[in-house]
Amino acid sequence: MPLKDLLLCASFAVVLPAGQAMFKWAAVRHASLQGDLASRLLHNYPLMAAFAWYGASALLWFYILTRVPLSAAYPVAILGSGLVPLVAWLLFKEPLSWRFAVGYGVMLLGFLIIVRPSAG
Repeated sequence: MPLKDLLLCASFAVVLPAGQAMFKWAAVRHASLQGDLASRLLHNYPLMAAFAWYGASALLWFYILTRVPLSAAYPVAILGSGLVPLVAWLLFKEPLSWRFAVGYGVMLLGFLIIVRPSAG
């Protein structure tokens, strides 16, 4: 995969955890709002920002898929899912266990197996 495409996929891997953090921020804000559900949703600006972020990230993903086969892009992009618990731990003080580190290590090993060029 050319470096530009790899960087595009890696950027998507960072964009998604940021979006998850925005949704968590919106959920925290939602709990502090008063009124009926429709009113709380309309006044939850972090939620609107999260939706806009996901719309922009979908356009980025679409652009990536015009350049890179899905089977090559997805393993790089999915690495971002492992960043979500780290973001939750850093921003929201959610607990993180040693099992996360082991599981993410296994995931990284799988990623390396997938992207390693074949000898034959």
